Amino acid sequence: MRVALGLEYNGKDFCGWQSQPNGLGVQDALENAIQKIAIEPVRVHAAGRTDTGVHALMQVVHFETTVSRPITAWVRGVNVHLPSAIRVLWAHMVGEDFHARFSALQRSYQYVLLNQPQSSAIQFDRVGWYHLPLVLAPMQQAVAYLQGEHDFSAFRASECQAKSPVRHMSVAEVKQVGDYFIFDFSANAFLQHQVRNMVGALIYVGVGKQPPESIQALLNQGDRTQSPPTFSPNGLYLSGVSYGTQWGLPNTQKQLTLI
Repeated sequence: MRVALGLEYNGKDFCGWQSQPNGLGVQDALENAIQKIAIEPVRVHAAGRTDTGVHALMQVVHFETTVSRPITAWVRGVNVHLPSAIRVLWAHMVGEDFHARFSALQRSYQYVLLNQPQSSAIQFDRVGWYHLPLVLAPMQQAVAYLQGEHDFSAFRASECQAKSPVRHMSVAEVKQVGDYFIFDFSANAFLQHQVRNMVGALIYVGVGKQPPESIQALLNQGDRTQSPPTFSPNGLYLSGVSYGTQWGLPNTQKQLTLI
């Protein structure tokens, strides 16, 4: 039988989602916890891989098991064996044709950035930080260039293994709440470091180092070496994964509640 799970995790102490030889991937901790309930080896498949230090408000995964357990066992039972930085939020039985990654229609990310002279001692691992004052209006003008279908090579990590750099960005927005800027992005898929690279470029616009039109120029050039540096992973959250209604999944979207 196939089980889907909705997860939340703080990525600070993990080497990203993917299983690692040192056992410090989120996947490693989750598989170990599930195996304590299933009493058999399991392999977990995720909707998307998050990098070192990146968090998830809502990650969706699935695994196969031959044992029958109450649905609550895959939530409360698994949580008992997980570190406090990872929690299963829900479990749902799915058909054999469901795949957490390949059945996903869209992924959503949020980035929360603290804009003040000093970084936060309380939220140091949960928000990005930039010390110089940022102006919202030019960033909002700039982020609009990212909407639609583009070659995002300029925002792609050099080690990215995706076959194509073309992605369709359905949502690209930024808003300000007090000293915080929140960036929202939704696309059919994302390239490695794409969101952090886009945020870095938008910060250059907000501080006045580049005009809003520089985002369009970067998209046209497709040259990562011309883009600003990759920004910190601390404020990046996988906030949701969209699926067709035929799967009957519980809520797979979650918004930031840090501020």
